[in-house]
Amino acid sequence: MQFTAAMLPDDAAHATLAGRLLLDDGPTSVLIREGAVEDISRIAPTIADLMEMTNPASVSGERLFGVDELALFPRERFLAPVDLQAVKAAGVTFAISAIERVIEERARGDFTRAAEIRDKLEQRIGGAIRSVVPGTEPAERLKEALIDDGLWSQYLEVAIGPDAEIFTKTAPLASVGWGADVGVRSDSSWNNPEPEVVLVVSSEGKIRGATLGNDVNLRDFEGRSALLLSKAKDNNASCAIGPFVRLFDDGFTLDDIRSAVVELQIAGADGFRLTGRSLMNEISRDPVDLVSQTVSEHHYPDGFVLFLGTLFAPTEDRDEPGRGFTHKIGDEVRISTPRLGTLANVVSTSRDAPAWKFGTRALMRNLSARGLLEGART
Repeated sequence: MQFTAAMLPDDAAHATLAGRLLLDDGPTSVLIREGAVEDISRIAPTIADLMEMTNPASVSGERLFGVDELALFPRERFLAPVDLQAVKAAGVTFAISAIERVIEERARGDFTRAAEIRDKLEQRIGGAIRSVVPGTEPAERLKEALIDDGLWSQYLEVAIGPDAEIFTKTAPLASVGWGADVGVRSDSSWNNPEPEVVLVVSSEGKIRGATLGNDVNLRDFEGRSALLLSKAKDNNASCAIGPFVRLFDDGFTLDDIRSAVVELQIAGADGFRLTGRSLMNEISRDPVDLVSQTVSEHHYPDGFVLFLGTLFAPTEDRDEPGRGFTHKIGDEVRISTPRLGTLANVVSTSRDAPAWKFGTRALMRNLSARGLLEGART
């Protein structure tokens, strides 16, 4: 897998992109703009530092090389474009994902029962749940009707109730970047990618930019019990973010996220191909509301990133009829949208993917040894 200009936003010449590259001295914060890669580590040794600045896109760094030279970098040099931030995710933010979560719950993680349950739920609530606004009186009436029908679920509560599902996806620095192996548990038999837009938020709750993410999900684990969510979501290499964060400016705003179309392509070594898409204008809760619910009564001194959820729910059969989709080792997953670029990863198991060993202590020691902490701008 090789990084090319096609992985950048279509209008990269007019964008300011922030990210992290593994250079000879260690993880390095960079900005990409006007065809050049700039080292900003003297000003912002971490991306979390950058997001605390009043106008991150205005920061100037030392020119390293032209953006075309990124094609010479091996994939392990591309790090996730976030570091010290908490990694949060919003679940069940699209109607179709709510239905799929209910299917997992009722099937108890057994993929063989999924098709029958899906047909029943679609007939009863498919149209209604797509049109209802969470937390409103019509949503409450739909909830009462579903309870009467014996179809209520904890997933429908967060889909149409007043409170969004917000959970911790993984630990700071545990996310992998563009080109990395992305992991599913070796003991999972029903899993899928979740292509999502990821917002990057400062400690004060200000949305600074956006990137792409793969919120890898184990449908069999979560389907057996919602209490297994952490095992379904947080595993080695199970969170991919990248390639770079596009910073908000006059030419790129939150409205571009609200109207984005996120495309997914899966190419298997067995010749299997699958495509899908998420239309962000079909999200049930506005991104600002999701950020507000994440902040709530919490504190994030290093800021946070927030996966906004996905419309994509793969139901196509990959092998025998009725089994639906699940990953195989070697699948290449590409998540893209024109103004954010393309996040590409290869599926491995969490057991076999490179172990996460470079944590916060290692990063602080590295930055200190390079003299970057003393001169950081706050």
